Amino acid sequence: MRTVLLTGFEPFDQDSVNPSWEAARRLDGFKIDEQVTIVARRLPCAFTTAGECLVKLIEELRPAMVIATGLATGRSEISIERVAININDARIPDNLGEQPVDTAVVAGGPAAYFSTLPIKAMVRAVREAGIAASVSQTAGTFVCNQVFYRLQHVLTGSEVRSGFIHVPSQSSMALPTLVDGLRSAVSAAWNTPVDVVEGGGQVS
Repeated sequence: MRTVLLTGFEPFDQDSVNPSWEAARRLDGFKIDEQVTIVARRLPCAFTTAGECLVKLIEELRPAMVIATGLATGRSEISIERVAININDARIPDNLGEQPVDTAVVAGGPAAYFSTLPIKAMVRAVREAGIAASVSQTAGTFVCNQVFYRLQHVLTGSEVRSGFIHVPSQSSMALPTLVDGLRSAVSAAWNTPVDVVEGGGQVS
């Protein structure tokens, strides 16, 4: 049996729940097909521990694909991220009270990594399910971006495809809808070997 590792984050910034984890955990055990199962795990929202936790999960589970998710307050749709940048610049402290400013995620690492997922096919699949989705050109500079960058860094040269999805708050998208959208995105990621070619950029 092959696995797709799907992660979400613990709550942060005084929130009692994080919809990225609430949605991911509801997909734990979901079979994409007879040979592929989603395994959901929660990550801490902390710069010093989140990346290391993810690396350990990859070493332990040896997944065939990895998709991390996180909360993007202020967004109203499921955002399939295109690029992670090598910078930590925290607007607020993380759950350990740390607030790095203008530090590298990986010292000496490249300026950015791109997702290796079929991001536009994923957006199409979510939209076809009747749920709002788009390609996002920025994963921010908080722990979500750090995890996305570490994920791509550790899997560089690997056949394991990986990337990041930002989800909206539950005030913008009901949890059952979010779960359905995330399921559609993950299934499309697994079942699409080559991404579709269609517009997904932004003017500004």
